[in-house]
Amino acid sequence: MVLSALLKSNWFGVEVVKFKGHQNIQATHPTTFEITKENYLTKRGDCIVGVSADKSLSDFSSVFKKLVRKDGSTLVIVIAVKGVGHDIVIAKGSQNLSYSDETRIIVRKSAYTSPNTAGIHATKAAADLDRTLIHGLKEGKEGVAVFIIYR
Repeated sequence: MVLSALLKSNWFGVEVVKFKGHQNIQATHPTTFEITKENYLTKRGDCIVGVSADKSLSDFSSVFKKLVRKDGSTLVIVIAVKGVGHDIVIAKGSQNLSYSDETRIIVRKSAYTSPNTAGIHATKAAADLDRTLIHGLKEGKEGVAVFIIYR
C-alpha cells in the first residue's frame, strides 16, 4: 500500500523493463544503447544490450511520459544483470520526446530525438557499460532496466 502510494507521485516516476541477453550482443556503439522487444539480434546491432523486453516506450505510464517531456528532468537508468551486477546511466528528458515507439528503447549521448528515444545527453552508451554485465548478457542471462524520472 505504501509503495503504490509512493509511486503515484507528481514529481517522479519509475518504470521497470525486463529483458534477456543474447549471444550476439556486442555493446560497442559509442553513442547509444538499446533494449528491444525483438527476440533476435544480428551482430550488426552493436548498440543493443537486451532483447525480448517486456515493454517498449509506448508502454510506459502517462505520468512517466509527462515528466520525461519536461526540459530539465533527470532520467536515471539502473541496468542489472542477474548474478552479475549493475551499472548506472544518467540522462536528460526533453519536451521533444514522444515515447511512442512500440518496439525499442534507445538512450542517446546526443540531443537527437525520435519516437524510440528514452533520454538524451546520457553519461554512457553501450561501449561504456560495465563489460562484466555485457559478458553476462552475451551468455543469455536475464536483465532488468529500472528507469527513474524526476524533476
